[in-house]
Amino acid sequence: MKSLMGSLQILSLLLFSLFFAKCYSQKDFLQCLSKYSQTNVTQNIYTPNSPTYSSILEYAQKNPRWLNSSHPIFIVSPRKESEIKPVILCAKKLGLQIKIKSGGHDYEGISYRSRFSFVMLDLSNLDEINIDLKKGTVWVQAGATLGQLYYAIAKKSKVHGFAGGVCFSIGTGGIISGGGIGTMMRKFGFAADNVVDARVMDVNGKIFDRKKMKEDLFWAIRGGGGASFGVILAWKLKLVPVPEKVTSFTVYKKLEGNQNLLQKWENIAHQLPDKLLIRVVIQNDGTGNDKYVEIFFQALFLGPVDELIPLLKEKFPEFDLEKKDCFQEPVVDCSNRPCIKKECRESSWIGSVLYFYGRRTNESLEVLLEKSIPTQKNYFKATSDFVKTPVPKKGWKMVERLFLEEERPQMIMEPLGGVLDEILESEIPFPHRKGNLYNIQYLVNWGDNSESVSSQKIAWMRKLYKEMEPYVAKNPRTAYLNYRDLDFGTNQEDYSYSKAKVWGEKYFKGNFERLAKVKSKVDPNNFFRNEQSIPPYHTDS
Repeated sequence: MKSLMGSLQILSLLLFSLFFAKCYSQKDFLQCLSKYSQTNVTQNIYTPNSPTYSSILEYAQKNPRWLNSSHPIFIVSPRKESEIKPVILCAKKLGLQIKIKSGGHDYEGISYRSRFSFVMLDLSNLDEINIDLKKGTVWVQAGATLGQLYYAIAKKSKVHGFAGGVCFSIGTGGIISGGGIGTMMRKFGFAADNVVDARVMDVNGKIFDRKKMKEDLFWAIRGGGGASFGVILAWKLKLVPVPEKVTSFTVYKKLEGNQNLLQKWENIAHQLPDKLLIRVVIQNDGTGNDKYVEIFFQALFLGPVDELIPLLKEKFPEFDLEKKDCFQEPVVDCSNRPCIKKECRESSWIGSVLYFYGRRTNESLEVLLEKSIPTQKNYFKATSDFVKTPVPKKGWKMVERLFLEEERPQMIMEPLGGVLDEILESEIPFPHRKGNLYNIQYLVNWGDNSESVSSQKIAWMRKLYKEMEPYVAKNPRTAYLNYRDLDFGTNQEDYSYSKAKVWGEKYFKGNFERLAKVKSKVDPNNFFRNEQSIPPYHTDS
């Protein structure tokens, strides 16, 4: 009975707070901002009645599954760091949540939806980039995309790069604070491994760099999810040296009949020289009776093709890659699927960035700056795993069977090893290092977001995830924060540390407890919170 009464009290409080915030904050939020701000704040604040509100929200939702769900009562798009402090102070005063968006590659939409009244802090206007080639560093504001960062680096130098992700429309604030898997990680580590300084605004609106913040906070934001601890304003990143010529290639095969090649990749990809990363993508191709499961091996080699070919002939002669393949258009022959067997390009590092995003290596770099809203919507559900021992043939046969049931599934598998084996699990919150062969990102995509279609697609994904359980890391079954999955569990009203451990240790393993202790120091009242934010540490929860 006491439990029921408690639940009713929580429900009543929730309903009251929603009503209160809606009625009260629309009128008073702007007045509060004016009180704390020295500039005209209204020019960068949008309500549902603002002409550009919908387009800002739509651009934010790279996964638009929740386009018609809860919307922020305000979108704040500051153009100066100083404009953020009044937003934090007024949200605290009025009891509003803040959801922080940098790029929008938010797999579960927690930066732009909530059960409670909230303000979306859109950092996309904070995109200044300052490169210092002499020191080999770059300051990048958190609202800049990886594309903007890559573009700025390429315009300055042909022999510098950054070890970031493949999707260049992602925001630097999010991908780096979550870890940052990328094509150069075996050589230079994850994106978060290459952070040398940061600017963070805390719950009181104070700004700290590495010298001013405590070292444990600097540790936490590099892979622990920055939105749990404050607002990441900017990163200082270490640029990495890249050769003037790198080589990218893709080899296409059917899964059927090539399980041995796939298992060979599982056994040795993490042991290859660190300047070579070969990832595997599994997906469907063809239609009707011609439908089959395709695997393609896609690689980046930090060197010219003349150095790559001898290495492949030794390690993967099955690829049948030759030097001439890298300087001619691929042969298309659909009489024997797949239609394209192999393609290869020698280019600059920035050309490889374009290649991995499905562009031509010599395409105009301006494409890196695109910020248009796609006309064709792509809805998706994703999750992830790490793998410690090769998957047996029966596992790959199961994958093939399930993939043939679905229209647009994908598995993307990226090998670890290299320098990642040399970095301790506790160096930053991202713990997935030595002992892991590769990570898996599972995806299922669809174009019709009706309830019947989306529920079927999500059910299929959950079935695949369950079927993969015997073959992946255990105790805990691990996952990558940037491929966030709310199926693992969510924070409830009490933000219990012990309950959060269930999903938190999947992402962070033993680092989760330290993250919660940092949270207790920098945000003890849990102002910066979301469905899977780090809760304060409580031994009795």
